[in-house]
Amino acid sequence: MSTRTSAGPAPWLLVAVGVFLVLVGLGTLVSAPWRYAGGESVVAVAALQILGSLSSVVIGAGVAWLGAGEAREKQ
Repeated sequence: MSTRTSAGPAPWLLVAVGVFLVLVGLGTLVSAPWRYAGGESVVAVAALQILGSLSSVVIGAGVAWLGAGEAREKQ
């Protein structure tokens, strides 16, 4: 008799991490941290921070989607 073990994390954990990443990305966009950048680098700092926060939202949504898909497969 063999026991099958899961190779990855639990699906609910993937969904939780994905939701957290989405919230962090949205919180970064809402708080607008680029307004504190001084000097001539305001545009570059703003562009990088917007890109980083949007990528956090996209990656978080992808991780949550994969976790939800894995949970549906296990049912």
